[in-house]
Amino acid sequence: MAALPLFDRTHTDDLLGYLAASPSPYHAVAGAAERLEKAGFRRLAETDAWDGEQPGGRYVLRGGALIAWYVPRGAGAATPFRIVGAHTDSPNLRLKPSPDTGRHGWKQLAVEIYGGPLLNSWLDRDLGVSGRLILRDGSTLLVHTDRPLARVAQLAIHLDRQANEALKLDRQQHMMPLWGLGEPSGGELLEFLAGEAGLDGPGEVAGWDLMLHSVEPPAYLGKDRELVAGPRMDNLVSVHAGTAALTAAAALDAAGREPGALPHIPVLAAFDHEENGSQSDTGADGPLLGTVLERSVLARGGTAEDRARAWAGSFCLSSDTGHSVHPNYAERHDPDHRPVAGGGPLLKTNVNQRYATDGTGRAVFAAACERAGVPWQSFVSSNSVPCGTTIGPITAARHGIATVDIGIPLLSMHSARELCAAADPYLLANALVAFLTA
Repeated sequence: MAALPLFDRTHTDDLLGYLAASPSPYHAVAGAAERLEKAGFRRLAETDAWDGEQPGGRYVLRGGALIAWYVPRGAGAATPFRIVGAHTDSPNLRLKPSPDTGRHGWKQLAVEIYGGPLLNSWLDRDLGVSGRLILRDGSTLLVHTDRPLARVAQLAIHLDRQANEALKLDRQQHMMPLWGLGEPSGGELLEFLAGEAGLDGPGEVAGWDLMLHSVEPPAYLGKDRELVAGPRMDNLVSVHAGTAALTAAAALDAAGREPGALPHIPVLAAFDHEENGSQSDTGADGPLLGTVLERSVLARGGTAEDRARAWAGSFCLSSDTGHSVHPNYAERHDPDHRPVAGGGPLLKTNVNQRYATDGTGRAVFAAACERAGVPWQSFVSSNSVPCGTTIGPITAARHGIATVDIGIPLLSMHSARELCAAADPYLLANALVAFLTA
């Protein structure tokens, strides 16, 4: 087999464009699907029969989720899977069913808080609107109004002298963005977005899923441009890296001289709704991944026995962002595990199964990093600070597939604008290629 590809700074350059073009989960999977199509993958409809699966790349889109896989030459019905799991959603402000509201001469947008954002990071920030419109003919139209449209205005310090000591934001009262002057008019936002989307009018729209995003583009930061600041790195960094790694694995198989050079079926599973528990038809706690993988086995002539054998030999890397040690809050981190930005991806461990990593998973991940020439770090939470969780334990429990939790280190996780080292995204992508092709 050809040598492993080496992703470099150009990978991070491309990431910045992907982040800017992916203000919603629907845009994120559309962008990933476009990259897969260019690499020769083809989309399958879930309502079609999948008989006679031949070698090659395929993917399924459902809402804000994407499952993509590549069947290598020589794969059998019981060939195990190597899965990179990630999620497409990020904490943000999402529009309520009747979004037009306001008072005291201001037009406002009624929003609901999605996930667990750092609310203060959304204050005094120029916001656009993005998401999807469901048309009356059943089709979906993505919308991306990427200009300053709305703003959550902070109270002046003259009216709250304690703001710098104890800022407290009420999620209902204080987080409603402004977007104009005058009295609110029902249907005004939808009419505006229909016009932006080139529709004849809002009457063409039967449903929608809309959210706000910061219009400030991602950018390199620092004297030597060794940092990246941008939105939705949690977890589009992993979706972008997983897409790049899957297409690289497919290219390696195509370049191989002998069938069977790629011993597993590489998979990218990018789920929605991780930030609120993963319990949806497009979340990791739903049946989507298991259904797609089982149908792949059956399409290659497999049986229930082949499915069980394939699952038993499969492995998943749950790739989500983790915490770099914060120089201003180092006491919040475990004193013996303080991963740094630029030090390579994290292996995340929690003995109470908030992360799915165990000793076997550690060995698999370490071997992939060694093969790729990528440094890696260990992360474990301080016993005094509750640990977050990921799709890792959900994937392991729901499908019985061995799983390990990894990801790049961030600062400002769940902020409207997060921060990472410019090198870590391509180090992650290199490690994922090594994992998928091992």
